[in-house]
Amino acid sequence: MQKENDPRRTRMLKMRFKRSVSAKEEEEEEGRKTTAFAAERPDPRSPLRPLKLNRRSASWSESWLKNTTSLKNVIMAMQLGSPKESRLKPAQKTLNPNSEISDRTAQLSDQILLEILAKLPEPDRKPSALVCKRWLSLQGRLVRSVKVKDWSFVESGRVISRFPSLTQVDLVPGSLISDRNSGILLNHGGFSVPVACSGHRVFEADCDLVPGEVVDRGLSELGSGCPNLKKLVVIGASELGLLSIAEECPTLQELELHKCNDNLLRGIAACENLQVLKLVANVEGLYGSVVSDIGLTILAQGCTRLVKLELTGCEGSFDGIKAIGQCCQMLEELSFCDHRMDGGWLAALSYCENLKTLRFQSCKRIECVPGPDEYLGACPALENLHLQKCQLRDKKSVRALFMVCAAAREIVFQDCWGLDNDMFRLASICRRVTFLSLEGCSLLTTEGLESVILSWKELERLRVVSCKNIKDKDISPTLSSIFSTLIDMKWRPDTKSLLPSSIVGTSLGKKGSRFFRKSRDLKFLFDAP
Repeated sequence: MQKENDPRRTRMLKMRFKRSVSAKEEEEEEGRKTTAFAAERPDPRSPLRPLKLNRRSASWSESWLKNTTSLKNVIMAMQLGSPKESRLKPAQKTLNPNSEISDRTAQLSDQILLEILAKLPEPDRKPSALVCKRWLSLQGRLVRSVKVKDWSFVESGRVISRFPSLTQVDLVPGSLISDRNSGILLNHGGFSVPVACSGHRVFEADCDLVPGEVVDRGLSELGSGCPNLKKLVVIGASELGLLSIAEECPTLQELELHKCNDNLLRGIAACENLQVLKLVANVEGLYGSVVSDIGLTILAQGCTRLVKLELTGCEGSFDGIKAIGQCCQMLEELSFCDHRMDGGWLAALSYCENLKTLRFQSCKRIECVPGPDEYLGACPALENLHLQKCQLRDKKSVRALFMVCAAAREIVFQDCWGLDNDMFRLASICRRVTFLSLEGCSLLTTEGLESVILSWKELERLRVVSCKNIKDKDISPTLSSIFSTLIDMKWRPDTKSLLPSSIVGTSLGKKGSRFFRKSRDLKFLFDAP
């Protein structure tokens, strides 16, 4: 009874009872919450969404852990890629099921592709560089010659990386710097420069040159990148730049130097295999420099294998030409353009024993003081004498020229001033002429032509073009008989004369001129060689 009426024990029993009741109520509350959460979830198969209940929604952590299907979908989406990539993936598909092997040229080596591209015609080879980067690189390896118009292309090294197999490079157009947009251009050789003008007066060419140290740096890079270089055209270089080219390019055979001087010629003396050389010292209105006997002697001693030499705007005398003749035993062609040689130089040509072709172009004078005849020796192997746009006004210098070229077999006159009958008669000194070409010789008449041709017993070919004072009506029977024996003949002394060699000596063309002009001109125009 004491235990049953104990107050402590009664309080403990009440507390246990309350705890059991509260626990039961909490379990019932949890059950109601679960039922409410399930009612809030919409049925995916139902087109209508249920009304939202104004009850506290479950936390994200509870719904995430309980919804294991969504978790699996997210994991699979992460494995397949992001939604953006999955949207772009169908656009990357191709219509060709064998896309991996669509570029069949990828299986070919570079050497085979180079051989294939090399056989293509030039118009088809250039567009092939647009196919892909590989073909662009291969097409660049097939390019052998390039003309640089922008010096930055050389300074940046792109000319070597783009065209690694170059053998011919022209740097002159890219070495000219001009800021003026002039409608007047000065053309010289293969480049053009704008000319400054004011009103009706024309002044000097308005352009500058790339500095010499920049040109030398470009030549050094070009030599190291193109060791197989065979031809080079450059302006404004120095001795060091040419030495680097001579060391890096042992196969260099042809060189063209603009703005050349005596010091620069020391650099090309190291080019042992050089065969063709063009020196441009002075161009009126553009630049000016001096090449004298000193430079010619250095050139002769260094380049002993020269076969062709052209001197433009160069000075010199007997000693310089003699040194070239004695040292360059293989020299076969010698050209002078607007030369400034001292008197007596013409006699030194006899030392060029193997010289076959002698050219004069745009020369204001051939020789100022030819000297006595006993000092004028002839070139024994000379075959061709060409005179183009030269002034032949001094009878003594012209006579000395024909004496030196007495063994010539082909003589060409083109647009020469002062070539009248008296000057042309001096050509009779050359007795072995087989070919004569006259073009633009307006002072020469039929009489002067006949007086020389009659002395040439070995003449086989004749060409007369644009010589307005040579008339068909002045042709004598003797001259006509010579024309009939020629192997090749082109007769166009003026625009009205269309007389072919097959009717020379007949009366056709002398009488019935109206009929000849109207009905015969067209036929002879097509029959003429």
